[in-house]
Parts: sequence; C-alpha cells; structure tokens
Amino acid sequence: MTLKYVPLIAALAFIGQTAGASAAGDAAAGETLFKQKCSVCHKIGEGAKNMVGPELNGIVGRKSASVAGFNYSQALKDSGITWEDEKLHAWLTDPKALVPGTKMIFPGLPKADDRDNVLAYVESFDADGKKK
Repeated sequence: MTLKYVPLIAALAFIGQTAGASAAGDAAAGETLFKQKCSVCHKIGEGAKNMVGPELNGIVGRKSASVAGFNYSQALKDSGITWEDEKLHAWLTDPKALVPGTKMIFPGLPKADDRDNVLAYVESFDADGKKK
C-alpha cells in the first residue's frame, strides 16, 4: 500500500465511526420519548417493577420472555428472540409484525431516530437498574 491511500483509509474509518455514533441515538431525547410512549406500561431504573409490561433493565442481550414474575404471551415465549439492536428496532416499529400473537398493544415508533433515541436511553441502564 502506498502512502497516498492512508488518508483515504483514515477518512473512511472516521466516516464509519461517525455513522455509528449518530445511529446510537440521543439518550436524553430517548428519556423524553420513553416517558411519553413507554412508561405507562414499562418501568426502568433502580427499583423498577413489572407493570402492564415487564421492567426493562438490562434488556439488551436478554432472552425474550425472561423477566421473572411477568406473564408473557405464549407467542413471545416461543419466539426465541434475544433482544439485540435489530430485534429491538423491529419490535419498536411494530411488535405484532415481529411476534404475531404478542399481548403488547403498541402502535410503534415509525421514525428510526425515535427508536434510536429510546434504545440509547434504555441501554443506559444495567440489569440492576443503575445508570451505566
């Protein structure tokens, strides 16, 4: 490799990092959306308890239908989903499309930026509900 290609490679790496950073979302905006759209049914943070929906602490990387004490639909129990970014985006877009038969009644978040922001907020809590 000649030296003239090094700046191009560095620029492409920077663009990739920037794209990833912007896709991560804004946790502060996500907190506002969570309070408006999610907190009626879900809690997160220290002391969060199951409500109409399960508490969401540490959801990223967790198997679906795995929060103790919550009565999940059979469809979600049988889904085999591990909650990673792609599945969470699909769920927040349209839960019934991802898991037909789910009990979750939610119209979805049609804007990708809104989903990114909510996920940035949710991902800021560990499994114990403490801020990372």
